[in-house]
Amino acid sequence: MNMPHKCPRGTFAYNIRPGDTYFRLAQRYGTTVSRLIAANPGHDPNRLRVGETICIPSTEPAVRCPAGTRSYRVRAGDSLFLIARRFGVAMNAIINANPNVDFDEPLAIGMVLCIPR
Repeated sequence: MNMPHKCPRGTFAYNIRPGDTYFRLAQRYGTTVSRLIAANPGHDPNRLRVGETICIPSTEPAVRCPAGTRSYRVRAGDSLFLIARRFGVAMNAIINANPNVDFDEPLAIGMVLCIPR
């Protein structure tokens, strides 16, 4: 029986996909190869296997959402459209509530967005 992969606090689990490398993952999630190696002792960064689970360090600073908004942590499969639909708000309202987020880039799993109420 497979046990769920436990990642330490400050990291999240990620399943390796074809073409993934520590360098590409570091770029995608705003971390460094060194931090990835440190978060995954015992894993050989040169021999990643598709389907293998590693831990990705979270790098987003603490987000304090202003009054009238709530915080939401992005999960796998999320998009701006899906989040807006889930909370019943306009996409532009989410964009305006998060001026430091570049919505031209894919949302990173684990990042925190402020969602208008």
